[in-house]
Amino acid sequence: MSLDLDNSLWKRVKFGDVVESSKEKVDPTDGTVSRVVAGEHMDSDVLKIHRWGSVAEGYLGPAFHRRFRPGQVLYGSRRTYLRKVAVADFDGVCANTTFVLSSKDENYLLPDFLPWVMTSEPFHAFAIAESKGSVNPYVNFSDLARYEFDLPPLNQQRRIADLLWTIQSHVSTKQSISMRLDDLRDALFHAELESGQKDSGWVSRPVSEVVISGPTNGKSATSNDEQRGIPTLSISAVRHGRIEAGKAVKYVDISPREVEAFVLQDEDFLVVRGNGNKQLTGLGGLVDDALPDGCFFPDLLIRLRFDPDKILPRFASEQWNSASCHQALLRNAKSTNGIWKINGKDVKQHRLVVPPIPEQIRILGDISDIQSAKVKVDAEVRDIRSLRAKLIAEVFTS
Repeated sequence: MSLDLDNSLWKRVKFGDVVESSKEKVDPTDGTVSRVVAGEHMDSDVLKIHRWGSVAEGYLGPAFHRRFRPGQVLYGSRRTYLRKVAVADFDGVCANTTFVLSSKDENYLLPDFLPWVMTSEPFHAFAIAESKGSVNPYVNFSDLARYEFDLPPLNQQRRIADLLWTIQSHVSTKQSISMRLDDLRDALFHAELESGQKDSGWVSRPVSEVVISGPTNGKSATSNDEQRGIPTLSISAVRHGRIEAGKAVKYVDISPREVEAFVLQDEDFLVVRGNGNKQLTGLGGLVDDALPDGCFFPDLLIRLRFDPDKILPRFASEQWNSASCHQALLRNAKSTNGIWKINGKDVKQHRLVVPPIPEQIRILGDISDIQSAKVKVDAEVRDIRSLRAKLIAEVFTS
């Protein structure tokens, strides 16, 4: 699919000339807003806000005073590599580290077109390049204001925006189905464990009693761009309860002897030790896919090797990432410089329900059909998002 665009009338503009950053403040306690959006409520490359906190529950810090309104674009200015851009469809309050952006003149830049400018690769590359700081990098709006892009006439903006929002609607529908399947699988798994504990006396045991090794922090080293040396992973490899290599593989110049103890094997389980998004901290992934020979895990991840005579690694993985189990682990997470972390002690003390092995096999079989359906839906989402990315690149890549 191609947009077949005529860009002869497009005008080069600076972001700050057509976009304004709102400084509107609100006292969250005055009753005019009820929802709070923090960085953890915004997902990378997802334009809709699916989660939020509540003013009534005291989900506030001193920085939460910036008001946003429906139609405005929220942008996470910290760790811009996370690509957090979202369009608000409700009133709320966010921290001053979240920019609240809108078109200066709707007769020049359509509000519906602005989010697509901000999801383009050139925009993200510029924001990352202009970010300051190493531990918790940030970008100022004055930096973003210097970003330049080619702006189509209004009629072409409308055509492009309408097409991309139609595609986005389809993506959102499929993602909702995927999330409902996740909820169904989680509910079934939880019901099985609850029933087993109540009716059959299944017990929970600390992780330290059901592993043959670990928890073990990995080995970190500086990577290179020439794919030279020994392969390792980034934390983005932990996805959907699995270790998905792909773009998460990096290479480092280091001797094999130095990383010998950290080389991964099938059915190793890796846990995210720290992340800026609290909900991603503590999630785990099972090594069940082909990794490059000699691939080792970095210090950002913690490795467990479950004892298959006590708990099947796949069963442990399913339970580990279930909502109730994950939230129990997160109760121990601590925040440092905006990064949520867990440690080896937290992991050792974390508890898993351990049914007899035949029961574990049965439960895994019960949820396999749900998982198969989710895999198909997620594949459709990837295909649609790939199409969307190609169209965005066609518009914004000169």
